Order: sequence, then structure tokens, then C-alpha cells
Amino acid sequence: MLTKALLRLGASAARHPWRVIAAWLIAATLAVLAAIAIGGRTADSMTAPGLDSQRAAELIERAGTGQEGMTAQVVVTPLDGGATFFDHGSARTALTRLQTEVKRLPHVLGTSDPAGALDAGGDTTVRGGLVSADGRIAVVRVQYPDQSRLSAKDLDALVDLGDRLRAELPLRIEMGGNLFYVFSDPDGGASELIGLLAAAAILFLAFGSLVAAALPIGMAVFGLTVGVATMTVLAGVTEVPTFAPVLGSMVGLGVGIDYALFVLARHREYLARGLDPHVAAGRAVATAGRPVVFAGGTVVVSILGMAVANVPFMTVGGLAVSIVVLTMVLASVTLLPAFLGAAGPRLARAGRIGRALQTRKLGRLGRRRDTAAGAVPAAGWRRWIGHVSQHPVPYAAGAAALLLTATLPVLGLRVGLPDDGSLPQSRTERRAYDLVAEGFGPGTNGPLVIAADPAGDPGVVDRLVATVAADPGIASVAPARIDRATGVATLVVFPTTSPQDKATADTLSRLRAEVLPAAIGHGPARAHVGGAAASLSDVGRRTSERLPVFVAAVLAMSFLLLMLVFRSVLVPLKAVLLNLLSIGAAYGIMVAVFQWGWGGALIGLETTVPIVSFIPMFLFAILFGLSMDYEVFLLSRVREEYLRTGDNDTAIVEGVSGTARIITSAALIMVAVFLFFAVAEDPSTKMFGLGLATAIFIDATVVRMVLVPATMTLLGRANWWLPGWLDRMLPRGPVGTDDTDAESTGEAPRPRLVDR
Repeated sequence: MLTKALLRLGASAARHPWRVIAAWLIAATLAVLAAIAIGGRTADSMTAPGLDSQRAAELIERAGTGQEGMTAQVVVTPLDGGATFFDHGSARTALTRLQTEVKRLPHVLGTSDPAGALDAGGDTTVRGGLVSADGRIAVVRVQYPDQSRLSAKDLDALVDLGDRLRAELPLRIEMGGNLFYVFSDPDGGASELIGLLAAAAILFLAFGSLVAAALPIGMAVFGLTVGVATMTVLAGVTEVPTFAPVLGSMVGLGVGIDYALFVLARHREYLARGLDPHVAAGRAVATAGRPVVFAGGTVVVSILGMAVANVPFMTVGGLAVSIVVLTMVLASVTLLPAFLGAAGPRLARAGRIGRALQTRKLGRLGRRRDTAAGAVPAAGWRRWIGHVSQHPVPYAAGAAALLLTATLPVLGLRVGLPDDGSLPQSRTERRAYDLVAEGFGPGTNGPLVIAADPAGDPGVVDRLVATVAADPGIASVAPARIDRATGVATLVVFPTTSPQDKATADTLSRLRAEVLPAAIGHGPARAHVGGAAASLSDVGRRTSERLPVFVAAVLAMSFLLLMLVFRSVLVPLKAVLLNLLSIGAAYGIMVAVFQWGWGGALIGLETTVPIVSFIPMFLFAILFGLSMDYEVFLLSRVREEYLRTGDNDTAIVEGVSGTARIITSAALIMVAVFLFFAVAEDPSTKMFGLGLATAIFIDATVVRMVLVPATMTLLGRANWWLPGWLDRMLPRGPVGTDDTDAESTGEAPRPRLVDR
């Protein structure tokens, strides 16, 4: 059984700590070496089978026009406020030199030619979208091959060229394009370090011991090294999205330190009872390790469940994040007990500074000790939970009303694509975006690409150009490019609105539903709309369509697992509903911040943006799994008390107050880690960070410390009700069964409330 296996595993690791630590060092070294040798770079393929944008991409690739590769754009304007590119002066000469220099860069297939078009006549350059109507802004579009043939060195070469030419030419030079999006270093390095420092401070305050604070941090660093290195190896086999390392670091640090904290708190409790450190470590892994394994498994299953969306980059991204979570679970039940065994009895006592801090707290709280933490008393939490339990109706109603109110903004949720216009002004991509929007209109930053197969109808292309150009949402259509070998035509279309504008999504839908069918007619020809904006819109629509199925599957799985674990019907039902409330509130706050702009300046958001299309599903998977951490940890303790005393009210007060300090400390750590990611430059990273931090904060405070004790008090003994026929059908779960609880508490189990 799981408990006995964990008991043996934890005790063995504690008895032979240096062997286990050496094994983890070897594993980390091998993982890093493998990542260096065969690892790959992350890549973003925002497509999915069956989408219209995917069909467009397939046609473009078949035509071989080069438009399926990576692109960059160099946007320039004269430093002299009175000069234009229409003049035959230094600005025009500088533009010619810039084009020449860019063409010489490695792997550049070609560039647009605004200088040559200017020689042919100003009207040509304006119609082609190469120079603005006032002659002040020019765009050099740079075409690269597909991503597999490029690396970060190509981006570095382009950036270095820009830095050199800025000092030599009378031009302001800004750059953007998907080359920057793919090969720019992702946010996260500084956030991870600051998050670790904040976690260390919180752990020291919680335990009053530098040794106790260092162990969870050390375990998390080991686990994160192995997990992220393994993710890099995975990127050498398949396309891992660029957000996966950042998200994996966020979730890995949070759950790793959380899991270590749960086990460490139990270990110190057993040390306080006088157990030998090796025995204490084994029992801590057997008791607190059970919820860790269950909660980690729930996180992994929830994330992997995103495969129902049938969006490959989300599936692979979920797999990559799951690897990090699984690594943290494994470290919690092997590496951590090794650390505990190596530390020996020192963990039972606080350091000098810790003792001074605890003395002050003990003086205020009557010098009673909390055996669960082995340090500061839980008298304050016990009084609070007792107070909530004495007034369950107003607290349950008030907390539920608060969360429902916070959830209301979800009704206005709009998914989309935050573009370079949402980046800070310090980024050259943002400045390039603003220049292009100023000179050519906002839609120029998010062109649509129409791919058409005439299938023998020679007039299709002309009809497409005419009908698309006549649409009110289209600003201009670039000349069609036709591949002679295949006959496939590609049209670059510039909307009148920006990529993240809702009107652009409406234009895209209108093109597909009305404009293209009218131009093609009933013949064999076909046309599809692609491009980055179209791909993200399609992915957003698919995930929105699949989200209800995914949510229902995760809820059903969680309900069944919790029912198996706690042998109850109402406890898992309550857990599922309360988790939904906390996640819904987090969604609502995200909408208020990112779409409405409420408090956006606090996290460095300079403009409102839609929610990235794949984030709601990702957040639901991760948050539902993470909320189960606290649910299982808290309910396991409540159930232990119920089995020990047989009294529901006593079990609630003692179980919740006994875990409150650990849960709030763990939540503070997670919130600290996630909030430091929320201030990153990339809007997607901000959304992940703020969404995770908000949901964890709400879950650990309003839900666990108010709604859980209030609702469990109202339900009374019905909390543990299970129909007899269902009890006989259910197999004995790996966590929380009677014999495992008896083993952890040392007392005989009391009967459950079961209808026979």
C-alpha cells in the first residue's frame, strides 16, 4: 500500500542521506549535460489540426513563396524632423545602405525594397505599404527561412547591426517581428531568484530556523534543475512552446516549496514528540507525503487533460510543465527525507534569531506551543476557526457573495492576442509597433494572409483581391504572389484595426463566412485565411469550445478521487464547488486588470489587452490541481481528528487550525513567487503570474479559512456520509483510508457515517 511504501522510502532515505543526495546530484548533472548535448530551443507553432489558419499555412508551405518562414521588420524614420524619404537627401541614402546591410546578414532570404520603390516613384512605395504617406516612416520587411534553420544568433546579428547603424546613420531605427518573439530570452530568471529569496524569508519566519528554511529551497532548486533540463531535452524531440519554461519554473517553485513545507512541518511535529530523526522522517513522508503524491498527481492529470482541446502546442506545453511537477513530487519523498536525515535533531530547535522571534510571539499568545509546527502556537487560528464555526451561516453567505461578485467580470471575458503594442516603451518591438501604427495604420502590425488554390479558375485571384479590398474592415491588400508551379496565390491583407481589437476578429469571421465564398463561388477553388492573428483567433475559439468538456472532465475526476480518498459524497462535492469559486474569482480579477485596466499600472501594464486565448484552460488545469494541495492537506488532518475523536465540530476546529499556519505560509510562498512573475514584461507571463497568485491567495484565505469550516460545520456529520452500497463498490483509496490514518495517529479508527 502507498502509506507503507512511503514510510519505507522516507525512512530509508533518511538513514542513507548522502547516497540519495549523491544520486540526485548525478541525476541533475546528467540532465543538464543531456540538455546541452541534445536539447532544443522552445518554439511556438500556434496552429492545430483542422483549423482554417492551419489549412492556409499548408497551402503557403506548398507554394514555397517563403512566407511560411520567420520574419522581422526594421522600421526607420529620419532624425531630422523636417526630412522625408521622398527627398533625395541623407535619409534616403541611409535607407539604401540599411537595406544593403540587412540583406547581407546570415540566413536572410530577402527584404522588401522601399529604397528601390522610391526611385520608381513615391506613389508606388505608399501603395505597397513601404513608406508612409507623409514620407516620414519606412519599413524594411526581412524574410528568413523556417525556424528550424535559425537560432538566437540570427536575432543577435540583426540587433547588433541595428546598434551599429544607429551610431552611423541619421535614422531612428526600431525593430520587431516574430523573430524577436521566438528568440528573445523569456522572462523569468530574475523573477525566479527573487521568488526564492522571498520564499526563504517566509520559511525562516515560519520555522525560526535557517536550517529548516534552507531545506525546502534546496529541494526546490534540485527539482527545478532536473525538471527544466528534462524539458529542454524534450524540446529537442518536439516543439515545446516558449511559455513552458517560464510556467514550469513558476509552478515548479511553488509546488516544490509547498510540498517540502508540508512534509517538513510533520517531521518537526514528530521530532517534538521525541521520535528519532530517521523514524520521524519516515512517518512524515508516510503521512504528509500521501497528500503530496495525491495532490501532485491531480495537478499532472489536470494539466495533461488539456489534450482534449486537440491543440498540439498546449498538449506539449502541459506535458513539459507536468514533468517539472512530477520531479518535485519525487524530490519531496526521496531528496527531502534525505535532507531531514542529514540535518538530524537540529530541526527540532530554532536558531538564536528564531528563538528571539518566537519568544516575542509566545509572550503575546500565552506561551502555549503548537505541536503541529513545533514552534509558535496556533491559539489565534484556533480562536478564529472556532468563531467561524459558531457563526457558519453569515460567514458562508458573506464569503460566497464576495467570491461570486469577484467572478462577475468573467461575463466580459474576451480572448485574443496581446501584440507588441502591450509591451513597455523600453522595448524596441513596442517602439517599432507604434511607428508602424502611426505611419500605416494599426492593422499593419497584424496582417492576415489569404492563401488560395485557384484549381484551374484563372479569375479567382482577381475576384479575391477586389472583394477583399472592398470589405470595410480591410485597409489595403498587397499585390498577390502566385507560385507558377502550384498556382497557389497568397495575398497579404492589412485590416483597419489592431491585432488585439475585437473588430479584427469580426473582420476575420466576415472574410471566412461571406467575402471569400462570394469571390470563389461554387467552383473547385478554395481559399483560407492565415497569419499569426488568424491562428491565435482560431486557437482561442477552439479552446473556448472545448473548455466546458475539459472542465467537466476535471471536475468529475476530482470528485471521484476525493470520494475515494475521504470515503464521503459531500466532502468532494463541496471541495469541487469551492475550488470553482476561487478559480472563477481569479478569472474575474484578471478580466478587471487586463481588459478593464483596473490596477494594471501596479504590474507595469501600459495598455489594456485581451486574455491570451490558451491561458484560461491552462490556468484552470493548474489552479484546480494546486487548490487540491490545500484541500487534501487540510481535509486529511480534519479526518484524522474526526477518526480520533468522533466529534465533527472538534475535528473541524482542530484540523483546520492545526494546518492553518502551514497552509498560509505555503500560500504566501506561492503568492510571492507568482507575483514576481506578474511584473515581467511579457503580457502572457503577467497573466499567468497574476492569475496564479490571485487564485492561491483567495483559496488559502477566503476558501480554506472561512468557507471550509463554515460549510463543514453546517453539514455536520453528513460530511462523512457515504451510502453503504457505494462504500462496498469503492476500492480502498491510497490516501486517507482507515488503516493509514490509524498508522499516522497511532489510534484505532472510529467508524464512518455510512448507510448500510
